[in-house]
Amino acid sequence: MVHYKLIYFPLRARGEIARQIFAYAGKDYEEKSITFEQWPALKNTTPFGQLPVLEVDGKPLGQSYAIARYLAQEFGIAGKNDIEKAEVDAIADQFKDYLNEVVPYLTVAAGFKPGDANQLRTDVFVPNFKKHFAFFEGILASNPSGFFVGNSLTWVDLLISQHISEVLEKDLKVVEEFKKVQTHRKKIQSIESIKNWIARRPEYPF
Repeated sequence: MVHYKLIYFPLRARGEIARQIFAYAGKDYEEKSITFEQWPALKNTTPFGQLPVLEVDGKPLGQSYAIARYLAQEFGIAGKNDIEKAEVDAIADQFKDYLNEVVPYLTVAAGFKPGDANQLRTDVFVPNFKKHFAFFEGILASNPSGFFVGNSLTWVDLLISQHISEVLEKDLKVVEEFKKVQTHRKKIQSIESIKNWIARRPEYPF
């Protein structure tokens, strides 16, 4: 049996997608939580000087999206064929573009950097959220299954529904106009294994 070890900080953030994939698949894994005090001494031992890292029988794999793609492929939620897998990857890459554009706001809002969070919300977060989530709203509108790709769950459904859940906790107003995105979030987070994971997961700050 393969032994999986997820190494990350005590946060949801970039580690949560792997956790939800494990939860959906019903697979056991070990999680090693690294404190921010421990991190400087461990940074150079990771593949790219960052977390999360997934160890698969001791072999380390870096980058959260690579981890998600690997686990999704292993557990059957990467897409049913090559074109679906490419569509999933395209949506995930678009979501990564969105995150890269709003990271100045997210880091200040989370308290990692000084700055005016309210101004960054107005100037950076809201316009970029609306730009990118208009794409995602359109994709959902074109797929009657209610999933982003095909007619069953893929890892990108977990990725985006989790982010919307986090935005709703702090900023309901920005999501209000995206009705299909909201419906999608409810659909995905009502899946029994995902619902149960959300109910029992640690109370991390974000």
